[in-house]
Amino acid sequence: MSFTAAIRSVLTQYVGFTGRARRSEYWWFALFTVLVGLAAAILDGVLGTTLGSRGSTGVIGIIVNLALLLPTLAVGVRRLHDTDRSGWWLLIGLVPIVGAIVLLVFFVLDSTPGTNRFGANPKERPLPVPSIA
Repeated sequence: MSFTAAIRSVLTQYVGFTGRARRSEYWWFALFTVLVGLAAAILDGVLGTTLGSRGSTGVIGIIVNLALLLPTLAVGVRRLHDTDRSGWWLLIGLVPIVGAIVLLVFFVLDSTPGTNRFGANPKERPLPVPSIA
């Protein structure tokens, strides 16, 4: 899956918590969120819209984070579904350090082959139907 296809797929299913997401779809979207976050931080610095005494967060950054919150959660849940885990495993990320490591391992794992309880494997493409001439 290409970078643009992954972004399009995640943003069109921005509140879709069902189904499965390929590993490439998840990681391309993770890269997209980092790039958009960097652009927002630069804009906040240039425009002087940073908040707080150290200027670590800005108005544009907050808006971007809020806009990407649901798509990020949804693609994370679908990625866990691809490894045959419930989306509730995202809550382990609330455990300091260990939770992030466990989630990273789950997100890096390959998908379960074939159909699992969350749907068909997105890697498998249907075979072409032979045409009758």
